[in-house]
Amino acid sequence: MPWPEKNPPDSDAAEKKTLGKGVFRKCAGCGETLASDAFAAKFEVCPLCGAHHKLAAPGWRRLLLDDGALEEWDAHLAPGDPLEFVDGRSYPDRVVAAQNSSHAREGIEIGTGKMDGRAIAWGAFLFAFMGGSMGSVVGEKIARLFERATSARLPVVLLQASGGARMQEGILSLMQMAKTVGALERLKDAGLPFVSVLLHPTTGGVAASFAFLGDVNVAEPGALIGFAGPRVIEQTIRQKLPEGFQRSEFLMAHGMVDRIVSRLDMKREIGAILNHLLGPVAQSPQA
Repeated sequence: MPWPEKNPPDSDAAEKKTLGKGVFRKCAGCGETLASDAFAAKFEVCPLCGAHHKLAAPGWRRLLLDDGALEEWDAHLAPGDPLEFVDGRSYPDRVVAAQNSSHAREGIEIGTGKMDGRAIAWGAFLFAFMGGSMGSVVGEKIARLFERATSARLPVVLLQASGGARMQEGILSLMQMAKTVGALERLKDAGLPFVSVLLHPTTGGVAASFAFLGDVNVAEPGALIGFAGPRVIEQTIRQKLPEGFQRSEFLMAHGMVDRIVSRLDMKREIGAILNHLLGPVAQSPQA
């Protein structure tokens, strides 16, 4: 039997093109596959179902701050190794790895910017840095955020996304809870508002300290918010928990959250809250 004839290729293999990784993404909400640009254009909100995916701090600055401009405070602060903690790798090695992967020095950024012309004190957790965990530097920067806002008579807008306390700093990490709440109380004594924005996820020592102490607590749809994870709680109390009991919608129904706001409406909503608490921004006279 003769061998079948082979047809020569119609095109040169060098002319073939493939789509690079990340060109398309699958929505975690509706399961549809869309171009990554479609998510980026909506600040990581699915244009089909409205599901919210994680948005990094630079995206939040572009979304909420006028011109995305932030005058950062205390960017030089970096963690030490007070406990000489080792869990297979030394703590300094883990910090360096986190800095290289996240392109950030620590787990939060603070500073001052403007929202619709109003000067505010700004804070945003960087979840890409060790899960936004709260160590000594994060606690110190949050305390300084409240203290500087008090001195400058600025309202505070703080975006939280954290896995909780940083285990590599042990009790020193837990002490940040009291320090930050003390600084927040001085802000409130000065009559300045604190808008707490709860993102996915807000857990652990952050949720157990200042996250729920806002004059207004605003959450994204479907965000996981709570102290410990559902599985840990169920194993501790040996009871089945209600469906979605640590999500934004459940917390709002039970009085822990004041507003659930789509990310795309967040700037308008926070602006309205600040206008209500402080009055409209004074407009400069026309030349």
